[in-house]
Amino acid sequence: MPSEDSSGSTLSRTPLCELHKAAGARMVDFAGWEMPVSYSGILEEHRAVRENVGLFDVSHMGEFVVHGPQAAEFLDHLVTNRIAGCPPGKAIYSPMCDEKGGVVDDLIAYRKADGSFLVVVNASNREKDFQWMKGRVGLFDVELRDDSDDWALLAVQGPKAEEYLSGLGFIGLGVLKRFHLVGMEWQGLSLLVSRTGYTGEDGFEIFVPATQAVELAEALSAGKDLPWIGLGARDSLRLEAGLPLYGHEMSESISPVQAGFGWAVKTDKESFVGRDPLRFEKEMGPEKKVRFFLVDDKRIAREGMPIVADGQEIGVVLSGSKSPVLNQPIGSALIDASFAGEEAAVESRGKQLPIRFAKAPLHR
Repeated sequence: MPSEDSSGSTLSRTPLCELHKAAGARMVDFAGWEMPVSYSGILEEHRAVRENVGLFDVSHMGEFVVHGPQAAEFLDHLVTNRIAGCPPGKAIYSPMCDEKGGVVDDLIAYRKADGSFLVVVNASNREKDFQWMKGRVGLFDVELRDDSDDWALLAVQGPKAEEYLSGLGFIGLGVLKRFHLVGMEWQGLSLLVSRTGYTGEDGFEIFVPATQAVELAEALSAGKDLPWIGLGARDSLRLEAGLPLYGHEMSESISPVQAGFGWAVKTDKESFVGRDPLRFEKEMGPEKKVRFFLVDDKRIAREGMPIVADGQEIGVVLSGSKSPVLNQPIGSALIDASFAGEEAAVESRGKQLPIRFAKAPLHR
């Protein structure tokens, strides 16, 4: 259902939009969607997920269905990770690249029980991704369908996620492995439940028909111990965990190898889009690398700010936020691979913010 922002532009809405407003959410335009950025406050919501459990509406994500005799071969051609041999119930994370090795998007492909794939893509790239994939369908015996409007997606994340959902009657979560998917009936709802997430904590993502999204959300939060979590905390959680956000740590100009996801680039596959430049980059080493850092200052490093060391510019900030766990600013940057130092500075309005590079996850 569309709505209008203050400029008169039309925004898309998830089936839970009115539920968020009733819960006191502050709504913002995110990639053309009217989405909740916070409820009680980003710091409180962030800590709830790190220490307990929280509920996210991520229904703005895109869901494509790929089915047919060559469904796995089709996806293997498009993405850098290996899809062939993926059994039903397994999920695979992968970048999807262009011919130059730049990232079109990063996605998760879930193999369903019937052998088809449910492919989840970023909301901001939904139309671009579908057209990119559609342009290559003719090479394979496969059908591609955009079912995004038919699904809603809720995420229950945090160290107590399994305990909370099990207490509500979800069966078998204890044996559901990470990056696995299972279909189940719960309170009359037909659900797909995966042990995946975007927070650096344990958790589950629950696919439900869009028409039943409100019913599911109300049933999940009936215990009053499951707070809503907005996009603000979602971003600080993923940055603490060292997870990429498309358009920041991974993009058409930042390859998976530069982003630290060379493990998801299977250059021994027979062929896939972008294979040759990515194989060269893996063998020779990238010229730039994504690195995460801590800021030894109260000020937050902002995207686009230059990073210097010994009087030379060595990189640029990709993301910046404050870590509620560490109680200090953190960030990510694209750094010259030749720079092996652990300390540098961010140039901010004529001043230098000292930073220390660190391995993700930053909060552990």
